Amino acid sequence: MIVSSQSTEEDHTQTRNRLEELRRRHARAEEGGGAERKARQHREGKLSARERIDLLLDEGTFEEIDKLVRHRSHNFGMQHNVIDGDGFVTGHGLIHGRQVFVFAQDFTVFGGSLSEANAQKIVKIMDLALKTGAPIIGMNDSGGARIQEGVVSLAGYADIFLRNTLTSGVVPQISAIMGPCAGGAVYSPALTDFVFMVEGTSHMFVTGPDVIKTVTHEDVTKEELGGAMTHNATSGVAHFLSSKDEDCLQRIRELLTFLPQNNLDGVPTRATSDPDDRADAELDSLVPAESNKPYDIKDVITRVVDESNFFEIAEHFAHNIVVGFARMAGETVGIVANQPAHLAGCLDINSSTKGARFVRFCDAFGIPILTFEDVPGFLPGTAQEFGGIIRHGAKLLYAYAEATVPKITVITRKAYGGAYCVMGSKHLRTDVNFAYPTAEIAVMGPEGAVNVLYRRELEKASEPEAIRREKIEEYRDRFANPFVAAERGYIDDVIEPHETRARVIRALRMLRNKTDTMPRKKHGNIPL
Repeated sequence: MIVSSQSTEEDHTQTRNRLEELRRRHARAEEGGGAERKARQHREGKLSARERIDLLLDEGTFEEIDKLVRHRSHNFGMQHNVIDGDGFVTGHGLIHGRQVFVFAQDFTVFGGSLSEANAQKIVKIMDLALKTGAPIIGMNDSGGARIQEGVVSLAGYADIFLRNTLTSGVVPQISAIMGPCAGGAVYSPALTDFVFMVEGTSHMFVTGPDVIKTVTHEDVTKEELGGAMTHNATSGVAHFLSSKDEDCLQRIRELLTFLPQNNLDGVPTRATSDPDDRADAELDSLVPAESNKPYDIKDVITRVVDESNFFEIAEHFAHNIVVGFARMAGETVGIVANQPAHLAGCLDINSSTKGARFVRFCDAFGIPILTFEDVPGFLPGTAQEFGGIIRHGAKLLYAYAEATVPKITVITRKAYGGAYCVMGSKHLRTDVNFAYPTAEIAVMGPEGAVNVLYRRELEKASEPEAIRREKIEEYRDRFANPFVAAERGYIDDVIEPHETRARVIRALRMLRNKTDTMPRKKHGNIPL
């Protein structure tokens, strides 16, 4: 067959034209909504979608997917307003050399609104993340569903929600709210594992201030209703508060150093120069012997973990419990601790929910749980009882009982009543339980117990205070000490505080190949 030079030239011309078209479309996609809209983002203190991805990922590792996707709407003149990428940037790259999948909503294109086309872009990378076992990070900056597309944009949200649910517990999911996130859009971040927000620029709410004023006549600003501090300190929806986009992205990178790639990967390790057998004499005097004297449990945590590096989660919410990640002998552990410096460390509705969610995350991804216990009980009061403290407290109990990862508990001081049972007790399949010599383990504190047990005797006594003090000491010696529990095997050993690090690391090594099972069932019914 003879091919004419004319047809060959035509083929070359066609190829050159297509290459030129490809370059134009790539350039147009990268421009987003244009220089003016990008400048407006900067004036508002926000980065563009592509700038965020560049800062989040290791340099030069981003591989974009669906850069040329366009919307398919012909409603309201949309057929004349088409931009490649359609307002979402999706793809994959590396963070600290490990694979992640990312998407970023570009507010400069149609206000970052969700269309059928870019919902499919997100679904595609979520499916890839599930298949390959890599984390998903979403950067939200959107006006919500694209009104011009009607129900198909709502269907797109539902498709994403389904992937969030199917992916939960398989690969880590992280949401960064870096602009508006309203209406149905809020439920995707709510289904993910960790939510980051940026002060002053990010907002989340189901219904905005205008609707609330119309329906309930309440006057509230966007910041009061759904700002970063509101969701970090009041609602507990968000777990991290950042001052600006750059800080938010850096903290996401740091969080990922503690997390496995997926539920089968095993916890990441990092070399450390901190000796496994390091003793800290300061611990021996850090926990006050007086049961009613406060101290900061974070001082205990940072003295025990590798290089004092504790990465706290939800630090602004439910201060009476502390949760976060650290490393012991270079390996990630999840830490749950009562905080005596706030509400004496009592468990309440918010702290129970906060602790339960964190315990379940650690269990889903094979991260050992280290508990520091100093809890006088559940917070009393009608607000707690009417709010369902029974149900919410049961969430924490359920989470600990269900967890099959290595579990270690250190009782630093008080462990009273039902709260003793809930906070990783031996009875909930905790593997190793230690107590400090100052620990008090009992149905209730000595003062309360004496008032109940000796009420009539004290009423008749001529010097009730002297008798009360005597009975309190007697009760403390007989019941409220760790040796009674140790004699029963509920405590494996009473240890000196300075040896905490060494004992915990040895216990973690012993438990490295631990396996535990649950009865065959589809799933349990946690008291939500």
